[in-house]
Amino acid sequence: MLELFIKKQENNKQIMLLEDGNLIEHYDSEYLENKTEGDIFIGVVRNVLQSMAAAFVDIGTEKNGFIQAKDIVAQVDEKKETKIENINFDIKKIIKPGRKILVQVKKDSNSLKGARLSSHITLPSKYIVFMPNTEIITISQKITDKKEQDRLLKILKENIGPNNGAVIRTSAIGKTKELIDDINSVKKIWKEIQDIYYNYKEYKPKKVYSCPDIFEKMLIDLPSNDIKTISSNDEKELNSIKNIIKKYKELANVKIESKDFSKLDEIYDLKKQIEKKEKRKIWLKCGGFITIDPTEALTAIDVNTGKFTDGKDYSDVILKVNEQATMEIAKQIRLRDVGGIIVIDYIDMNREGDKEKIEKLLSEALKKDRAKTQVEGFTKLDLMELTRKHICSHKG
Repeated sequence: MLELFIKKQENNKQIMLLEDGNLIEHYDSEYLENKTEGDIFIGVVRNVLQSMAAAFVDIGTEKNGFIQAKDIVAQVDEKKETKIENINFDIKKIIKPGRKILVQVKKDSNSLKGARLSSHITLPSKYIVFMPNTEIITISQKITDKKEQDRLLKILKENIGPNNGAVIRTSAIGKTKELIDDINSVKKIWKEIQDIYYNYKEYKPKKVYSCPDIFEKMLIDLPSNDIKTISSNDEKELNSIKNIIKKYKELANVKIESKDFSKLDEIYDLKKQIEKKEKRKIWLKCGGFITIDPTEALTAIDVNTGKFTDGKDYSDVILKVNEQATMEIAKQIRLRDVGGIIVIDYIDMNREGDKEKIEKLLSEALKKDRAKTQVEGFTKLDLMELTRKHICSHKG
């Protein structure tokens, strides 16, 4: 059972997602503001770098965005064709200074770098991720029934139109009319974006599409039948919620209500759950602990036995701590919205089969995450590597 809460206090806004009383996602004003990831702009090329096969593009933000040649040329299905990274480009033949270009923000800017851009557009909707200007058509790996795969792919191919690709999402299982309506709806959005771009005569930046804010993206990503209630302590937010809900027929039965958060904090101990998210060191029930250290390049997570010594032998102790750590890590990277490369230093496991158990457990635990994750496995140094994509989130 999922519950969504939007809490407003003066200038602070919090969005909380709870599953059976446990906080699994949390976003506040600092996180929600000034995000451009997923937004689409008409940009202006300011500088082309031959040596880097890249260019700087003005999208109207403080720092110019950065785009590589491989993110400008036609997108290919790497399962069928040569990987784009292996091709040498003469970028000056592809793009020139002063020209306008339609780009999407793939990664927000930071204090050192401008936003990372791509002309490979993706538009997420309830049942598909729409990818124009490509013929890549695929389906979520979580849809394992072959008959259902074939049925959904047939519907997509019949309705997606020429020069369009898409990924079918897990939520499309069992859907027919809803899927077709969703395909047509996102195609209409893309046409509107194209019309603005081709009719735009000025050579200055312009935003043409805003990624859905974090609340609406939750409604898109989460299974509709699992959402029980959406609550807020603010009348204006409640009215906004009702207007957004109208877009999604599947959410017609979701209960929308006003909520007193002082009582809610007592019931779910939300304050303690939120404080835990901010801590570097997280204790496990068994007595072990993990530490989480984000850096510019990656997030390092260390697992320690701590106070835990129970077990038939030391291998049992290690496995139990690593198992509990795995479940907590999966929870924390979702709760903290950790993105990019993640490296986990588990306690060394020498017993045969234990590393395979941990890798399988981690993969299973991450399936609940809305963000795209990829478990790469243990390296030669016995470090677990995985990647996770940030949830698209910004002030709407």
